[in-house]
Formats: sequence, structure tokens, C-alpha cells
Amino acid sequence: MTQLKDAVVLITGATGGFGQQLTRQLLMTESRLILTDLDAVMLEQQRAVIGQEISTGKVLACLVADLSTAEGCDLLYKQVQALNTPVDILINNAGIAVFGRMDEVPSEQWERLIYINLLAPMRLSSLFVADMTARRSGHIVNISSAAGWVAIAGLTHYCASKFGLRGFSEGLLDEVNPYNVRVTAVYPFFSRTPILQSKRYGTLAESTEDIPDNLLTDPSAVIRRTLQGIERDRLHVFPDRVAYTIHLLRRFAPWLLDWINSRFKRRIHRGTDRSL
Repeated sequence: MTQLKDAVVLITGATGGFGQQLTRQLLMTESRLILTDLDAVMLEQQRAVIGQEISTGKVLACLVADLSTAEGCDLLYKQVQALNTPVDILINNAGIAVFGRMDEVPSEQWERLIYINLLAPMRLSSLFVADMTARRSGHIVNISSAAGWVAIAGLTHYCASKFGLRGFSEGLLDEVNPYNVRVTAVYPFFSRTPILQSKRYGTLAESTEDIPDNLLTDPSAVIRRTLQGIERDRLHVFPDRVAYTIHLLRRFAPWLLDWINSRFKRRIHRGTDRSL
């Protein structure tokens, strides 16, 4: 079992939708947090607002780092090392999305996505896991997505990054488990977070509507179940019903999932029958 109370937790993407919920709920478990994101002002504002609402736990530091580059990842590691406080739990939460047909998304956009969503978690894990294996204690948490189990048109790059994160998490656990280091991968469905307003490009962006609101999940509930999975040392965590159903169908009835996916695409395509 992973203990959250008094644990030092590093959260990337701390000012995002899931990042804010992770901050709130981990403080309520009396964790000690290191928060990182791109914007120093937003980090400090978040610390001030949440600090007025929650008196338990502690924010040890707010660190600015650009995880879209190797240098940014290395800088974050050095900043954390300078705190002289070993990290018990690394939560690779930072992530971005773009929507559009593969050939219509600018290469600099999808390459940045791959670095932030996949390469940065791999790089940070390799840096921090060395300290964890030496201590024979630690936990790496990767926030993947239901898109790590099923790929859909318009999200090819995003799905590739989340499929990769799932495979990385499984392989990493096999390597570090003998050292008492745990790994958890989390697969939420689309949730009510700012990532839904990501940039859109090309023909698919023009012909596809937003995901129906009744299918979106509550980020606070997603993170509550995520923390339960971390405490129980689960490798795979499906924090909402839709994600869990997708996982089961992909494993046991992929033909049915493909049929549902095709119906779903017809539902969100502009001009189709809304009764589907």
C-alpha cells in the first residue's frame, strides 16, 4: 500500500483541470506537494486560493519548467534535487491535445504533443526512479487516457502518446518492482477540463462537433478514484465507468467496441441523425 499522508508528491501540469484536483485532494490527505507548470503566476495564484480553502498538507514549492524539451525536464529534476527532499510519488499529469486529420496538423504541434505527453514522463521517470530504486521505495503515476486503449479519428497523435504511455508503464513496473517501486497508469475518459478546448485543424475540425456533455466525466470524481488506485498500488486504474467499459470491450469484444465507435462518430458528425 502506498501512503499518501506525509508523502512528498511531485505533480506536473499542476494548474490544469486534473492538476488542480490532484493538488486539492492530496492536500486533504496531508501530502506535501511540489507543483510544477509553465506559468509561475498561475502556480502562485493556485497555491494562494487553495491554501485559503484547505489547511491540511503543505505546498513545499512551485517550480516553473517547460516539459516540451529535454532541457526543461532536466531543469525540473535539478530544481527538485535542490530542495533536498526526496520525492515519494511522481505524478506525470502534464498533457496537451490537438484535433485534426494526421496530415493536416502542423508537425511542430504534434511533435510537441508527443514530447509533453510521452517523452517527458519517460524522461522524468528515468531521472527520479534512480533515486527511488536506491531507497527501495517510491511510486510513479502516469496519467494516460481511455485513448490509450482505443484510437479515434482526429486524435491519432494524442492516442499514440497515450498508447505509448500505457506500454511504458507496464514495462517500467516489470523493471522496478523488485526494488519496491510501484507504477500506476490512469485511463480517464473525456472529462470537463480545459483540454477539451485544444486546437483544431483541417477538415475533421470543420465537420465534427464537441463530445456530448452527458458523456463527460467529473474531474473531482476521476481524481478521487485515481488516488484510491494509487493507495492500492494498482497498475491500471479506470476511474470512470466509460473508461472501464472501453477497456473490457477492447479486451473481450473488440468487434463490439468498433461498432460502438462508428455509431459514436456518426453522432458527433455535423448533419447526422441526432437520435443515434
